[in-house]
Amino acid sequence: MQQWVGIWFQWVHDWGYPGIIVLMAMESSIVPIPSEIIIPPAAYWAAQGRYSFWGVVFAGTVGSYLGAAATYWVARWLGRPLLVRYGRYVFCPEDKLLRAERWLARYEAGGVFFARLVPVVRHLIGIPAGLVRMPFGTYSVMTIVGAGLWCWVLAWFGGNLLGDRPDLINDPARLVQVLRERSWLIGGFAVLLCALYVFVRRVTAPKTTSP
Repeated sequence: MQQWVGIWFQWVHDWGYPGIIVLMAMESSIVPIPSEIIIPPAAYWAAQGRYSFWGVVFAGTVGSYLGAAATYWVARWLGRPLLVRYGRYVFCPEDKLLRAERWLARYEAGGVFFARLVPVVRHLIGIPAGLVRMPFGTYSVMTIVGAGLWCWVLAWFGGNLLGDRPDLINDPARLVQVLRERSWLIGGFAVLLCALYVFVRRVTAPKTTSP
């Protein structure tokens, strides 16, 4: 994995925006590529004038959407029996699939948005969405908004971190480790958004009256 991390890191450096799109598309499907080695270093290089900050966020969002859309349609076409039977061969064992299904059942369409901020669930949420045939338009909007927010947070977080620790740019594996050690900030933000979503749903839900 450490060797692959180095290769993916180099793609971001050498391929520019197309590299960001390709890698984030893979990250948003079933390929376990950590987004921490894609967006943060690209944001750092943006600060050095190689890219632009918003160009990095946009490319990351486009890539995330393409990968998520592909996952949705593949799951919708294959169906649950095939995914349960063969998912373990493509980094999607049944326990992960069940976790993503429970998440979607609990939060529905809003769960697609919040899933973009949660590790593991993020790259799997398209599978249950495709299986239950969630309207693709709704799925697309939630994916784009959630992925855009995630890319912006990672770009801001990684750019500022690498601005203080430029040595990490030469050690991709250590960069991923440091970012994940500090990911409680991002996780806390995701939990806050989930709590806000549940609160708004309860407040705006139509009240039922007993006969």
